Amino acid sequence: MEETKLDKNDVFKDKISENYVVKKFTMSAVKEGSIIEYSYTIKSEFLFNLQPWEFQGAYPKLWSEYKVQIPQIFDYITLSGGYLPYHIVDNKTKSAIYLLRERRTISLFGPGTTSASADKSEAFTYESQDKIVRWVVKDAPALKVENFTTSINNHISKIEFQQSAVNLPGQDSKSIMRSWEALSKDMLEDENFGVNLYSDNKWLDKNWLNNNTTTTLSDARNIFHYVQQNIKSKGQAGLYRSQSLKETFQNKNGYVADINLLLTMLLKRQGFTVNPVILSTRSHGFTTNMYPLINQYNYVVCKLTLNDKVYYLDASSPSRSFDYLPTKCYNSGGRSIYPDYPSTEPLYPDSITEIKVTNVLLMLDEKTGSNWSGTLQSSFGNSESEHIRESIAENGLTAFQKKITQSYPPDIKADETKFTNLDSNENKLSIKYNLKIENNGSDVIYFSPLLKEGLTENYFKSPERFYPVEMPFKTNETYMLKLFIPEGYVVDEMPKSERINLDEGQGMFEYLIRKNDDNIDIRVILKLNKATFMPEDYETLRMFFDVIVKKEAEQIVFKKK
Repeated sequence: MEETKLDKNDVFKDKISENYVVKKFTMSAVKEGSIIEYSYTIKSEFLFNLQPWEFQGAYPKLWSEYKVQIPQIFDYITLSGGYLPYHIVDNKTKSAIYLLRERRTISLFGPGTTSASADKSEAFTYESQDKIVRWVVKDAPALKVENFTTSINNHISKIEFQQSAVNLPGQDSKSIMRSWEALSKDMLEDENFGVNLYSDNKWLDKNWLNNNTTTTLSDARNIFHYVQQNIKSKGQAGLYRSQSLKETFQNKNGYVADINLLLTMLLKRQGFTVNPVILSTRSHGFTTNMYPLINQYNYVVCKLTLNDKVYYLDASSPSRSFDYLPTKCYNSGGRSIYPDYPSTEPLYPDSITEIKVTNVLLMLDEKTGSNWSGTLQSSFGNSESEHIRESIAENGLTAFQKKITQSYPPDIKADETKFTNLDSNENKLSIKYNLKIENNGSDVIYFSPLLKEGLTENYFKSPERFYPVEMPFKTNETYMLKLFIPEGYVVDEMPKSERINLDEGQGMFEYLIRKNDDNIDIRVILKLNKATFMPEDYETLRMFFDVIVKKEAEQIVFKKK
């Protein structure tokens, strides 16, 4: 074994901000097969921010250990993450003596005289029974980002801390952790969030869309569409407003929080029952709903309650439907910011289903009798409808049509694309276009019945997975094909019908094929009845998609008579 110590010249210091300094170091002697061993100390005056520890990362770790000694005067809540078991968890107590300094304001003059005061500092010793906790994880595998992952930080095995109370000698325990009620009240009074949200905002009187006081669903839609079409989004930014509601309205632009808080105010002013909902997007990570940790949230939407029905609104995109949130908002639930009780909101991937239906009809070309011509029509769910509308708005209709044409091989031509509900966000988008397939009179014709709609490779390539599969929604897809048999040909081979179920009703794949006198009918259905699959379900899910890929790759073979 060769041991190489770190040289002082290999350590660099970066001052990121006034309170945050980063030290970097290089290891020039590291090569493949090296064992890297290092230790460091972090010094901080911010007791609220007790440093977390990650036992797992992008590289395998043989031994990862974290030991913390907490004086008796501080209480912290421990938040564990990940799925690896601890090799060691050791709890001890240890006596320690601390020098505490108390600052008091004292009066310098007695009653009836000119008053003055000064700060006086007194020091005293305090004997504490410190809590010492040691965590060890052994043989932690590397954790890499794979398909259908919200945020890898959700699944890394780690320890995090949140200060909850301070217990000073001779004083009552002082709670640091606020309740959701207190946090909600503070946010509604915060000038960058809730100020003026529920006030009259009379500056609107001369500019507003209308001044009636009806509260029908149609009125709510009109207000939503006004904000959606007139206030341009500058991006996501964060949880708090970047400007006043008046500035957002008059400037005609703002970030997501600016737009959706303006929408909340306008609906409230009309007389609707509304409130903001804060949440964490999928890439930002999960939230701990039990505790009001505001840094875990990064997105704001509007909740409308009308006739005992709840509508979630996000007006930050002109391509979005009323009562539809982008899939990134369905993560670990949301939190309503009410003046009284801030309730949880069920914004989870399992609460939405994306439905897609595709119909293909391929008739025989009258001139050749062997070539096919026909149509393909697809109806999309909310998520794909929004994605297509945004793509067309950004790149143009011609670019999208070209993308469809290029998705087919040279012997298949797609043209004359027509859209239904392209400009109507409240209805599902559908596309219809013509198809022409040339067979050139070959003795043998190989035909892939799912065209470009089939799954060509398995999403899940890794042999094992250490964290859940997190799909953005439940899935319900149907593909139907009617294919006429070319004149002068017979069906030599064709796939067999097959149906497989995913464990205990979690999903289903069905491939039904039937040959008639002059045509073939195919119906393919894929259903996933849940969006999140735990690591123990991974192998079954992977095998399920293996079957789908193989089945959808099977061809129909026609031979000349």
